[in-house]
Amino acid sequence: MLTSIRPDRDAVALAVSGLLGGLLLWVLGLHTQGGHSLSARWVTLVPLTAMAAAELLRRTAPRTALTIGTLALVADQFTWGNLATILMFTDVMYAAVLYGTPAAARRLPVATLLITVASTIGFLAWFHKPEALLIGLVIGLVSFIPALTGVSVRTHHSAADSARLAAAQTARLAEMDRTQAVVAERARMGRELHDMVANHLSAVAIHSTAALSIDDPETSRNALKVIRENSVEGLAEMRRLIGLLREGGEDDAPAAAPTLASLDALVEQTNVNGASSGLICTLEGAGDAVPDALPTPVELAAYRIVQESLTNALKHAAPGPVTVRLAHAGGVLTIEVTSVFGSRPGPTAPGSGAGLVGMRERVALLGGTITAGAEPDGDGTKIWRVRAELPVVERTMRE
Repeated sequence: MLTSIRPDRDAVALAVSGLLGGLLLWVLGLHTQGGHSLSARWVTLVPLTAMAAAELLRRTAPRTALTIGTLALVADQFTWGNLATILMFTDVMYAAVLYGTPAAARRLPVATLLITVASTIGFLAWFHKPEALLIGLVIGLVSFIPALTGVSVRTHHSAADSARLAAAQTARLAEMDRTQAVVAERARMGRELHDMVANHLSAVAIHSTAALSIDDPETSRNALKVIRENSVEGLAEMRRLIGLLREGGEDDAPAAAPTLASLDALVEQTNVNGASSGLICTLEGAGDAVPDALPTPVELAAYRIVQESLTNALKHAAPGPVTVRLAHAGGVLTIEVTSVFGSRPGPTAPGSGAGLVGMRERVALLGGTITAGAEPDGDGTKIWRVRAELPVVERTMRE
């Protein structure tokens, strides 16, 4: 508690300066009143000292300082008077408004104005002379003007604090937006990298395992051919992604996003890569069933879903048909990829589950739905079905 009422340096400086200045005026015999028969000259130092003590409390206890200062100012009127006492009171009044409670900041200017007006009217009625207006002017200068100045400074301080708070909040919001944007961009880059390269690397892994495990020159030759084709295509995809990540040089032309029109090539490539595993991939509904003008995000998401589903089939599907179906009805694009569920002979490629996560993220961003899992087929076998529904109306895309 003692620490909380300890005066600051400014208060000490004002108190010492006021006290020394008042002592100098007292030594020189300069008083605000010509003389007073009710007291000796030394009594003038009592309200001066009390006002200096009030100055010490101007910031830590402004209400107490104002009370002491008001009593000291009244007492000073019954002495020879000291100008330093009056000047220090103006600072105490100013500090009471500036550092006091909000209620005190509202009430003190009104109270001092009423006191000034009432005093002026009272002295005019008492003296019946125009000179009484000067007394009211002095009272206003000593009380109302310092209080009004304190209100003005306090208002500016409050506005500055509000501006700093708003700036800090804006900075925090900007940092949150930047962080979210970075996270979203990293997720998008991860999906693109996985979808573009996983297909090629899966084929490379499967066929390289076959070449190492089967001691047959023809098999090795075919495997190496597939490995080379997928390596070249994967390298091209990587270069395209690196080009997108660069800040933009003169030679970095933006690459076109894959479209549903290139699904034929994707299915054909899957047939080549999955031939050794007994996979036969077919595409249904990519012609008239799908409109020509689809929103770019929808078309890219549909292509990536098919690409990732074929990659998973290449990794895990049992020998048999792999069917890709596309349909468009009621403003919804439906993508369905089915393959035979079960174990298969020969090499397989490991999976991390990131592909399914990426597909769900793409669909969620577009406000669609997706399901993936094994289910029984009509002939007693099980199939793995991936089914996604993507809204294609403009309203949904804007939302």
